Amino acid sequence: MQDLASWWPEFWQQWQTPIRIVAILLGTVIARWALLISVSRVLKQVESGTKGKLAGAETRGQSPISKARVIQRAKTLASVMSNLITWSLLLFAVGAVLGELGVAVGALVASAGILGAALGFGAQSLVKDLINGLFIIFEDQFGVGDSVDLGEARGVIENVGLRVTQVRDVNGVLWYVRNGEIIRVGNQSQGWSRVILDIPLSYKVNIDKARAAILEAATELVKDSSFAKRMLGKPEIWGIESVTADQVVMRLVQQVGPQDADEVARELRLRIKNKLDSAKITLASDKTSIFVEVTGKASK
Repeated sequence: MQDLASWWPEFWQQWQTPIRIVAILLGTVIARWALLISVSRVLKQVESGTKGKLAGAETRGQSPISKARVIQRAKTLASVMSNLITWSLLLFAVGAVLGELGVAVGALVASAGILGAALGFGAQSLVKDLINGLFIIFEDQFGVGDSVDLGEARGVIENVGLRVTQVRDVNGVLWYVRNGEIIRVGNQSQGWSRVILDIPLSYKVNIDKARAAILEAATELVKDSSFAKRMLGKPEIWGIESVTADQVVMRLVQQVGPQDADEVARELRLRIKNKLDSAKITLASDKTSIFVEVTGKASK
């Protein structure tokens, strides 16, 4: 017992630095493992909760891609948190190990600060992209599957990253938009959307008859079982939008689900055209009549 008591102080005096370094590294690995497990569990809870809440999303008129959007956002945040945890613990472990080895960590930090300032000045656009990407994700400005207008790029979001957002336009072109360059966002897929149709009618048409025919066609679409779930509320005739010498423009408005505006608008145009044909109501012509006077007579 006395030999052990005399051996331990000598052993500790000789090996205390390696023991402390091993303890620091081991503690860092355990802490990183525990924190990453916590992030993974939170992500799984978000996924399971989303699947339960949005199991009947289509029947309630919600976007069918809402689940994928929420999960994608959660995965992005989990990736950011995992990287933050890894790098923070790594920097702590390196500093602690250097301190145990007798290195002046303060001088290294000062030198690294000068170097970091120089690199940061040269990488301002990258930092701007990353910060803006974080705000886009946290504020849920848009997500995968949303139809957006980002200025130069318009289309459907295919991927949202911390630095770059991918947008597929109507022609199939995939645009890579830097998040730092996104100044404004027009999101057509959040909450609800609206179909606005301007129907140009001949100036001589019976307005009341045309109004009734257009409203009847829109009402029939609302009652159609294949479209009823996509429609929100009743169709509205907002009245005459404009009047010229050749035409009267009637405006029809219908509120729809966030992803249904284009399809509903096409079907509405078809039904309105058929209904106007049945009622013998003529649309305005885009042709302009020109009268030329020839030998004293006006000719068309």
